[in-house]
Amino acid sequence: MALWFPRLPTDRLKRRWLHELSSPVHGAGPLVLVAKIDNAMRLVAVDRKAAALGLHAGQPLANARAMVPALKVMAANPPADLKLLEAIADWCDGFSPFVALDPPHGLRLDVTGASHLFGGEDRMLARIRADLKRQGFAVTGAIAGTAMAARALAHYRDGTVVPLGADSETVAPLPIEALELDCVTTHAFRRAGLKTVGQAASRTRAELTARFGAAMVSTLDRALGRAEAPISPRLPLPDYRTERRFAEPVVTEDVLLSTVKLLAARLAKLLEERGEGARCVQAAFFRADGSIRRIAVETGAPTRDPVVIERLFREKMEALADPLDPGFGFDLIRLEAARAEPARVECGGFAASEKEKKEIRFLVDRLAARFGSHRVLSLRPNDTHIPEAAFVAVPAQYAEPSKTEWQRIRQKNEAPRRPLRLLLPEPVSLLRLEGTMRLRWRNALHVARKLEGPERIAMEWWRSRAPDRDYFRLEDEEGRRFWLYREGAGWFLHGVFA
Repeated sequence: MALWFPRLPTDRLKRRWLHELSSPVHGAGPLVLVAKIDNAMRLVAVDRKAAALGLHAGQPLANARAMVPALKVMAANPPADLKLLEAIADWCDGFSPFVALDPPHGLRLDVTGASHLFGGEDRMLARIRADLKRQGFAVTGAIAGTAMAARALAHYRDGTVVPLGADSETVAPLPIEALELDCVTTHAFRRAGLKTVGQAASRTRAELTARFGAAMVSTLDRALGRAEAPISPRLPLPDYRTERRFAEPVVTEDVLLSTVKLLAARLAKLLEERGEGARCVQAAFFRADGSIRRIAVETGAPTRDPVVIERLFREKMEALADPLDPGFGFDLIRLEAARAEPARVECGGFAASEKEKKEIRFLVDRLAARFGSHRVLSLRPNDTHIPEAAFVAVPAQYAEPSKTEWQRIRQKNEAPRRPLRLLLPEPVSLLRLEGTMRLRWRNALHVARKLEGPERIAMEWWRSRAPDRDYFRLEDEEGRRFWLYREGAGWFLHGVFA
């Protein structure tokens, strides 16, 4: 299926103005969008009123103003048009997961195996066109055996549904412009009297290849249904998915969560058949007005438990900075296993530690769903003797068992040798005044009562050329303990004991 939005830029502005009471569009004059092309301001999009008055894209703005003095002119905004096209593509995901952008104003959908869910290809196309027009878009569409044939028919034969194997006969009467070749090639075909696709196809392949190249012949073959280029979906396809449509839109959060739990149970059956579990589950909420909201949760281990999945989505929805707005209600909810992995069947033991590990994993998943996986970290030992690199913080959901074990650096009943939290090395002064050692740090003077060291730590020569460090533990008269080192001729504070 191919969809084409001939007035997408002007429809974008009119849809925005309809939501702004201060900018009504009823009774407004013709609207055009302009951009600077070849050092001249030219029209790049026109609305229905402007087209009825004879204005067209590519026309100089000065000529358009001379023809229609009461012309509303706005600057073109291609990034905003692309963003709107992507939003429409998101909405089309409710009909097929194979949705591809066809810039600047088109979409391509692979509806193979999905049309029967909507009563056939004719009803599916009619429903999509009607819903989009209800949302304020001018749209044309067609269904054919190949994407190129559907695209050509969407531009020149709106509403066409080509029977199986009839692409060539249906596309042949279309003008040669339907192939959307470059201007020079199109002009050459017309000068030769080949004004339709069928007339161009009547020539031999060798003749066309010698005159226009192999790329043009490939385009012609795809338009006639003799060859096809696969559609690359704009979003990665999920491993598993299930969905539920509602006859009447739903708005309450309890219904949404109960539906997610029901879909999770269906998803669990699909995963169980393959012996897999979901690591990332995404819920897509399709609103009746065409907008879509996607929410994803991740787990530290493969799971297919509907209760766990529903609980994680509840945590996620309660913590959303932008709450889920039902608007006029959701008419479709889809649940996808975006990433699945083999799930090992674990037999529960009598030890309480197994239950504790499971509860800790579930706690990590809940915290990650509420605060984000990048904020729930786990410390893992690092195979190095440099203090600031002795550990690494990784997201707890993705933390694998470390091959390096934590090393005990002090004996039982011994004072700590390392502070629990390190500081960025801060320059300090260590002075001997009146027979005592004094530490000056942050404009405060500490009289040393005990000083223990040095403990030499050599830097890794293959990574850094920094000199070796001599670490000391210092205790002042008030019992505060500091961890500092000497590097060259300077002293630095690296941590404070609790």
